[in-house]
Amino acid sequence: MGRIAGIQIKNYGSLKNIKLGKLLGDNSGRELTNMNAIIGQSGTGKSTLADAFGFLADCMEKGVETACDLNNRGGYESIISQGVNGSIEFEIYYRETSNEPPITYELCIGLDKYERPIVEKERLRQRRANERYGRPMSFLYLEYGKGYAFKGDNSGFVEEENKEIGEKVDVELADPRQLGIVTLGELREHPRIVRFKNFLKNWYLCYFSPTAAREIPNAGPQKYLNRLGNNVNNVAQYLYREDPKDFMKVLKSIQTKLPGIQQITPVKLQNGQLVLEFLEKGFNRPFYSQKMSDGTLKLFAYYLLLYEKDARPLVFIEEPENGLYHKYLSDLAAQMKNSIKNTYSKQLFITTHSPFFVNALSPEEVWVLQKQEDGFSTITRASDFEYVKQLCESEVELGDLWYSNYFG
Repeated sequence: MGRIAGIQIKNYGSLKNIKLGKLLGDNSGRELTNMNAIIGQSGTGKSTLADAFGFLADCMEKGVETACDLNNRGGYESIISQGVNGSIEFEIYYRETSNEPPITYELCIGLDKYERPIVEKERLRQRRANERYGRPMSFLYLEYGKGYAFKGDNSGFVEEENKEIGEKVDVELADPRQLGIVTLGELREHPRIVRFKNFLKNWYLCYFSPTAAREIPNAGPQKYLNRLGNNVNNVAQYLYREDPKDFMKVLKSIQTKLPGIQQITPVKLQNGQLVLEFLEKGFNRPFYSQKMSDGTLKLFAYYLLLYEKDARPLVFIEEPENGLYHKYLSDLAAQMKNSIKNTYSKQLFITTHSPFFVNALSPEEVWVLQKQEDGFSTITRASDFEYVKQLCESEVELGDLWYSNYFG
C-alpha cells in the first residue's frame, strides 16, 4: 500500500516550514520509519501537525473550501500562518514499495479572486522504472484546475529536456476547489494517480472518544473503526463474520493486555447485532462496552485497531496516554511497533507527552517540536540531538533522557 518517506508543511498555523524525513529536493534527511512519535511541550504544534494530516485527508474527501471549515478550523484565514502572504503548501515523498521509485506530491492552496480557498497547484512526479538517478517526470500538473496528465505507469514530462514520454491528456476540472487526484484517480488509464489517491483516501485520523464509543451502534458489520471509535462492536462483527476462529484468537490476545479482564466473548443478539461481553476478574456476571472504564475502552480500541484486516496505510493517533495508567504505555508502544514491523502496508504517527511511551522507541522514531521566539515551530529528529543516540546505545531509555531534559 505504501508509506510516507518524508513530508514538508508550509504556512499551516504555527508550522511555517517544517520537514520530516526525506524529500525530492532535499536528500539530507533520512526516510521516515514505520513508527513516528512527535513529542514536545504544550503549545509547540503537535495538535496542529495532526490536524495538517487531517486537513489533507479532508481536502481529498470534501474539497479544499469545505476542509478549511471542518473540525473547527475556522476557515482559510485562521489556518494560514500569521503574517504570511503566500499559500499553504504540502509536499509528500511517498513510496509504494522499497523497490519502486518514490512519488512526490505537491499541493498549494490559496485564495481565488472571490477570497475562496482554491487549489493553486497540484503536481505528481516520479522517475522512470529502473532509473536510480535523474530528475523525475511530472505525470500530473495542474494550475487552478487546468493542466495535463499522462496515461500509464512509465510516462510523463521531463522538464529539463522539454520532452514528453507517453500519452498526454489535457485536463480542465469543473471545480478547481477539488483535488485533481480525486477526479483522475477514478480512471484506469492513470494507475499511478489511482494508487496515490487510494493511499491518501485510506488514511485514518483517530479522534477516539470513550463517550462516543459507548453509544449503541446500528446493527451491521463494518470493516474499519471510524474516527470516533463508536463502532467497536460493528468492527468486531465484521472480524467475526470474516473468520470466527481467527477473531477468537484476536480477542484472547487482547484480553491478556487489558487490566483486570479475564475473558472477552462475542454474543450475537436476536436483531443480528454482535456485541462483546467482558468478564472482569473477581466477578461472575459479564458487562458490555458501555460499562467499561475510559482507559480500558481506549486500550481495547487501540489493540483492535492493530488487528485490523487489510490495515490502513497511515494511522495518526493523538496522545494515546490520556486516561491510561502509565505502566500500560510502554507495552502499548511496543505492540504498535510490532504490528508495523518490516512492512510497507502500515505507518503510525503518534503525538505524546508520555516518557513511558517514548521509552519503547528508538531515537530514529521520535521527532521533537519546539516553539521558537518568532512563534513558529521547528522539528528535529531525536537522533540528531547531541549524545542522544550514544546514550540510548548504552541502554539509557529515550523517554528517561527526554524527561531529564537531555533534549527537547
